[in-house]
Amino acid sequence: MEETNKPVVGGTASGWNPQNNDQNDKNKILKITTIVLAAVAVVLAAVFVYVWIDRQKMIDDLTIDKENLTSQLIELQGEYSLLSSDNDSLNVQLDREREKVDQLLERIKQTDAANRSKIRQYEKELGTLRSIMKHYIFQIDSLNTLNIALRKDAELARAEAAKSAERYQELSKTTDEYAKLVEQGSEIKGRGINIVGINASNKETDRSSRIKKLRTCLSLIENSIAPKGPMRVYIRVKGPDGILMTSDQQRIFEMNGEQLVYSESREVDYQGAEVEVCIYFASEQFTKGVYTVEAYTSSGLLGTGDILLR
Repeated sequence: MEETNKPVVGGTASGWNPQNNDQNDKNKILKITTIVLAAVAVVLAAVFVYVWIDRQKMIDDLTIDKENLTSQLIELQGEYSLLSSDNDSLNVQLDREREKVDQLLERIKQTDAANRSKIRQYEKELGTLRSIMKHYIFQIDSLNTLNIALRKDAELARAEAAKSAERYQELSKTTDEYAKLVEQGSEIKGRGINIVGINASNKETDRSSRIKKLRTCLSLIENSIAPKGPMRVYIRVKGPDGILMTSDQQRIFEMNGEQLVYSESREVDYQGAEVEVCIYFASEQFTKGVYTVEAYTSSGLLGTGDILLR
């Protein structure tokens, strides 16, 4: 009985094999590793695709940004080209800013769209250039407003000057007219001119054979605005033949710039009140006929009169 219960060494009666178990474990580990590596590869591939797509999208976005930036700069170029001023110093500054815009546009064209930092830098520069342009627009508008105001002031000044000149001309004309009226009013006038013949006995006569001289009397009328003081009255005696009669020595006076020969004269002290003056003209011989006498001052004619000698 005891011998029957002993186990048989090296037998396979129970069916268990250690080597088979080890192989199975290795296969399981390999399979798991393969699956894990495959999963990692899939994840890495997905990540790579995502990164590539994201990068491509970023490049596309930056390309769009570059195109927009280029368009905005071209637009800014056009806006700068429209700016002009009458101020030379401001025009120099505008030319300098236009050159900056041109240079920035050229740099953008030469820059890769993927260079994000440069694109962002250029965007900032564009913003600065726009701000500067707004400042210049404000300056130009201010200058234009000032120029408009100055032009309006100048137009008003010219209009006022024209009105002043017109008023001055009217005033001058009025003044000249008043001065002329005053001058005319200040002229001494004569009236009541009377001519008679005087003989050797100093008596009046109209017989030509007896007359030794002609007496011409007239009144200088009252004139309060006429010049006061001594003045000379001249007479011009014309014979029946119309020839002016003078003494042996020809005498000349000036009336309103014209020189006239006179026959005789007399000085009178005129003080504005009416005064009578008589002037005698002597001659060697008087003939029959009508004699005409004209009386003058240096300002004008006082009057004329006639006498018929028999």
